[in-house]
Formats: sequence, structure tokens, C-alpha cells
Amino acid sequence: MIVARPTVPQVKMTGPGPDEAQIQRLLAAGAAAPDHGLLRPWRFLVVRGEARRVLGELFARAARAADPQASAADIEKQRTGPLRAPLLIVVVARIQRRQGKFPEIEQICSAAAAAQNILLAAHAMGFAGKWSTGKNAYDPIIKTGLGVAADDHIIGFLYIGSYAAPQQPSPRPDLSEVTRLWPGEPFS
Repeated sequence: MIVARPTVPQVKMTGPGPDEAQIQRLLAAGAAAPDHGLLRPWRFLVVRGEARRVLGELFARAARAADPQASAADIEKQRTGPLRAPLLIVVVARIQRRQGKFPEIEQICSAAAAAQNILLAAHAMGFAGKWSTGKNAYDPIIKTGLGVAADDHIIGFLYIGSYAAPQQPSPRPDLSEVTRLWPGEPFS
């Protein structure tokens, strides 16, 4: 069930990750996201095997460029981050500006829905998953290194693997705090 899906830190993941057929099912789930105008404003970069090490080096290089005084531990954390899960899928919003008919926000939302679909599909297959952004999603060195255009957006790095230990579902909000009947009182 969707509400039981936990967010699993990479350090609580292990192998194996999805096999090739499962990866294709994850990507198909992402490509089933709502898509106003059929623009397909999402792209998926699959990172596994040795490519995770290359991505870690890219993260480390960007961290050093952003902060030449960064500690060795911080650089190493960036370098080893992608190695903590057997599979990463980088979800990118590729924005199309056709006569302004389909607003950029709708395209970003479609890419975010694609990322969520991938996480839900991973959960349905029994895999652990985490959606991560942070500074790496916005860093121009990382975007360039991944071949992402300057005006496109990295929506997230999806880490997917097996559960190293059972996880509890992530805390959910009290629905009365996030729901109002309309017309009625405004959100506070």
C-alpha cells in the first residue's frame, strides 16, 4: 500500500538492486506520469555498476569547487554517496517552451510525478527507495557532467536497493492539518 512506503536512507540499503527487467518496469512507471500536452518533459539517467563511482567523483569535484575548504570527510561523503545503493535514477525535467501553452510548472510537476511513480513502483516490487536533491541537484558542474542543459532541472536522485533491515513507514501528517473543505476556512 502506498501509505506504507518508507523513505530509506542509503546507508540502510544494500544489494541486490533491481535487475534489467525490473529497471525497465520502473522506467515505464515513470513514463506513465501525467503529461499535459504529451511533451514528455522527463528524462531518466540510469546509474549503476561502475557508473556510480564516476558519479561519486563528479559529486566530489563539485563539492571541492563549491568549497575549496571542504573537509576530507565531506569530500569522501560525496564520493561514496552513490555507492550506497545499487541503482540510482536521476530524474530530469526537460522544459519545452512552445508558445507558452504548457507552463514550465506543469512540466516540472510532471517530472516530479514521474519520480514518484518510480518510487512507488520500486516499493511495489519490494525495494527500498529514497528521493534526494540537495545541493547536487542544483550544481552547474553536476548538471554539465550529467549532460543536463542549463535551463533544465534535476528533479531528484532516486536511490533504489534492497532493505538492509526492516523499516517503519515514514511519519505522515494528520490529515486535518493539511485538508480544508471549500468554501471554508483558509489554511493557517
